[in-house]
Amino acid sequence: MNLKKYCFWAVLLLAFSCQRYFAPIQEPLKIDIPQNFVSLSQDTNSVALLKWQDFFQDDELENLIAIALQNNRDLQIALQRIEKAKAEYLYTKGILLPNVRFHASAGADKFGDFTMNGVGNFDTNLSGNIGENQRIPTNPTTDLFVGLRSSWEIDIWTKLRSSKKAQQARILASQEYKNLITTELVVQIATLYYQILALDSELEVVVKNIQLQEQVLALMKTQKEAGKATELAVQQTQAQLYRTRSLKFLLENQITDLENQINFLCGRVPQKIARSQNLLEKTIPTIRIGTPLQMLRLRPDVRLAERQLAAARLDLRSAQAAFLPSLNIDAYAGLNAFRGNVLFSSASIAYGILGGLTAPIFQNNALKANYKVNLAQNYEAYFEYQKTVLRAFQEIQTFQKILANLQQVYELRNKEVEELQKAIITSQDLFKTGFANYLEVITTQKAVLEAEIDLFEIRLHQFQYVIALYRALGGGWQ
Repeated sequence: MNLKKYCFWAVLLLAFSCQRYFAPIQEPLKIDIPQNFVSLSQDTNSVALLKWQDFFQDDELENLIAIALQNNRDLQIALQRIEKAKAEYLYTKGILLPNVRFHASAGADKFGDFTMNGVGNFDTNLSGNIGENQRIPTNPTTDLFVGLRSSWEIDIWTKLRSSKKAQQARILASQEYKNLITTELVVQIATLYYQILALDSELEVVVKNIQLQEQVLALMKTQKEAGKATELAVQQTQAQLYRTRSLKFLLENQITDLENQINFLCGRVPQKIARSQNLLEKTIPTIRIGTPLQMLRLRPDVRLAERQLAAARLDLRSAQAAFLPSLNIDAYAGLNAFRGNVLFSSASIAYGILGGLTAPIFQNNALKANYKVNLAQNYEAYFEYQKTVLRAFQEIQTFQKILANLQQVYELRNKEVEELQKAIITSQDLFKTGFANYLEVITTQKAVLEAEIDLFEIRLHQFQYVIALYRALGGGWQ
């Protein structure tokens, strides 16, 4: 009767201690996902569905990306993370199965004369019912075993299966991390490549303006000799030429720096980067926005956060199940004897099995601490997922607006350049006939140089934001 009472109170205590750890998790407010993006274009197919080879219509750029995907060190590290996750999954998969191991042991004990084993062995050896090989050696008493031993935890509360599924989710997360690295690598290579194209175009403009300013300087000197210009006009024109020549070297430095950045991403030593035609001659890829659902399914960072959240929830489930009783089965089968000459006889065959149910009561707060850690990690993963989704919508809406405005800016600046190029010819003609002074010529030259450089910068920004929007929609890793 007392035993039943103790068992009842033990079970009640266990149930009470576990109750709060199995309470439903209070998840924060969810994000309302819109059906469509706020956009003038309501395309149902996203440009992110295109492979990067189809998105970038540039053979030189595609070749650079292919080299980077083959040699980039960050990508190779990501591949090793996948292998690590697979190995950890193999371990969690194995703990669901019985642990069978070969076991061979030999031991010796000298029992005291006033111990149960000592008296028992002495008394046994005096019996007339045993043969010579059955007599127990007493000085010392040996114990030999050769066979198999096994232990197996029956996963009655899915604790181990939850760990296995959590590791499966981490394998998927490591693959999404690799996709994320791939996307970022493609975007970095393309961005740097277009920056080089922009600098090439700016360098061409600078060289053209150097030639133009040299012609103007020669004109100023001729006009000075004819008494139609002053030494001040020659000096200011010469100073402007020095400045423009210095700009050429600065642009060459920037090009070298960007080339070496690309080479680093490609995993190779510094070398010349092959590239295509003038930036203004390249067509900006057409962007189709698609739907929010497509974006969430395609973006590697969203998918990564989702996998990590799934793994955190499964870890929490496993931590909860650790409070419940566990069923363990131990078994052995082999040859067991206290004499070596009879160990391998059929009479030495031994086997046994033991099943036990154990429930944690007091474990120095280890289970509670593990539960709280996993609960915090679950909320952390949940907030990280929400933050990633919010950032995705913010990027798409921002990049759309910027691209729309940049197109307007580019068209207006292009007209500005056309007018200033006409103004150069006009200012020189007026200066020759005495209807304009040298300051108007210098100012016009300076204005056209700045306007042409600005035009290339704006064109570069258009390409950069198109690439950024392609990545934001989930493209670049396929």
